Amino acid sequence: MEALDLFLNYKEQSVQGRYLTLEAILPILKKLNTKEQVKHVGNSVQGRPIYTYQIGTGKTKIFLWSQMHGNESTTTKALLDFINLLNGETELSKMLLEDFTFLAIPILNPDGAFLYTRENANKVDLNRDAQNLTQPESLVLRGVFEVFQPDYCFNLHDQRTIFGVADSGKPATVSFLAPSYNEERDINATRLDAIRVINNINSVLQNYIPGQVGRFDDSFNINCIGDTFQNLGVPTILFEAGHFPDDYLREETRKYIFISLLVSFTTLSENDVVDNEISQYLNIPQNKVVFYDFMYKNIKINYDGNEIITNFAVQYKEELIDGKVNFKAYITAIENLDSYFGHYEYDAQGALYSDNQDNLPKINQIADFSLDDKVVFVNGMIKV
Repeated sequence: MEALDLFLNYKEQSVQGRYLTLEAILPILKKLNTKEQVKHVGNSVQGRPIYTYQIGTGKTKIFLWSQMHGNESTTTKALLDFINLLNGETELSKMLLEDFTFLAIPILNPDGAFLYTRENANKVDLNRDAQNLTQPESLVLRGVFEVFQPDYCFNLHDQRTIFGVADSGKPATVSFLAPSYNEERDINATRLDAIRVINNINSVLQNYIPGQVGRFDDSFNINCIGDTFQNLGVPTILFEAGHFPDDYLREETRKYIFISLLVSFTTLSENDVVDNEISQYLNIPQNKVVFYDFMYKNIKINYDGNEIITNFAVQYKEELIDGKVNFKAYITAIENLDSYFGHYEYDAQGALYSDNQDNLPKINQIADFSLDDKVVFVNGMIKV
């Protein structure tokens, strides 16, 4: 069956959107817990339980974790979709379960997930706590790693809409990294194993999202969990779920994370080795901060009695209000912006800017304005 058909068949319909908490996935874990696959392995700062889900009997052990950053839920959704596939009782699932033992932590940071924050409840970024292990969630992750002794690690994250694929003008819908294991960013056998996985994923994803796959920065930081595990000799692959046009809920990106997971394990199972692996990996364009959510060009403003033409950019801030994520558009930059792109772009062709304040765009101002008193924008979008 084709990968997109598999996604549609096994998509976990009970979870959608950006706000995904432990409470939302508990019924799913209960449903999947047919043979005591779910284990309570620790608690968060605020006492929320952290669970693992283990399935498969294969020799190769795969460790996956998601929502280390609480507001990064796309990979959690895709991980649940993939676990549904593993429970599908098909020839494919049978093969995967015979070849691999999967151990997943669907939500490592349940407090951050509830609060919709990157950090945990102590305001600590868990992905900078791999050495000091000051937080209970960090200790859980390291403890599971040491007991399970995985052959591969999958570190699953989201990235912001600001990232594009180099200067191509295309968003980095999915990005990957084989983290460095030392300051020199050398490539040893461990890192090469991670690179092979990424190359296989990239070759498949180009059929679905051509030019929208990026390579994350590989600067070494031993405080990051991926760098630490790579340094300990376990091939580690970083996934970054990014922006697909008009997909702020990340339901489209979710597909490509699912496909990436599927490709990872089908190709690992086949154990193919190809030529020029390092050059293939390095040819994946690097992520670059080149995008704003909105860009408005050729705007006329009246500044101290002088009319000038300028551009400005607007970025969403994600704000949790009454249990829902709201996207609030704020003015972020006012300059020529020649080397940037907007996911939404509007050419005002010299129309005069006005708002309900002093008719000048300002940094951190909500993006409610009009042009020539004719075209009205509310929260960044044209009011219809």
